[in-house]
Amino acid sequence: MRIVAGAWRGRMLEAPRGSATRPTADRVRQALFDMLAHARWAEPLDGCHVLDAFAGSGALGLEALSRGAAHASFFETDRGALAALRANIATLGAAARSSVLARDATTPPPPPPGHVQCRLVLLDPPYGRDLITRSLPALIRTGWAASDALIVAECARHDTVPTNTLLAERQHGVAKLSIWRATLDSSS
Repeated sequence: MRIVAGAWRGRMLEAPRGSATRPTADRVRQALFDMLAHARWAEPLDGCHVLDAFAGSGALGLEALSRGAAHASFFETDRGALAALRANIATLGAAARSSVLARDATTPPPPPPGHVQCRLVLLDPPYGRDLITRSLPALIRTGWAASDALIVAECARHDTVPTNTLLAERQHGVAKLSIWRATLDSSS
């Protein structure tokens, strides 16, 4: 697993041991960030604050940082994944632009004072547990994510996402990427 593009292109990432996490494949990350770079509905990554919930190794958030995002906040609860995430941040020298929370994204704490709401939210939870529907309203309600943030969810091919207004959806093997803009009713 490696960073696909940007300042850290080609740098290797540590993957968590065991089967508790499922890192997003390089080709899927490439496809996602190509969409985000070229779609007319996407905002520029330069200077953006990003939230990588269910972060695992942090590959999605670190890819965003490599491509110019200003800051990434990572939520993760698995100890092995947290160790890999922290090692990847240290290896890339990204500590000043990263915040790691060993917390569940479905019950996030209030953000720290001075926190800038994230405009890009990356959700890659374990499949089949309805964690997107449970986490997104909590992340918006507590102020981690902007109420109109761009949401990117990776889920199982047959899982549903909590929106009727998709901007894009792509299948990648057993996974699918769904992208939409959050709305105020996402926070209820």
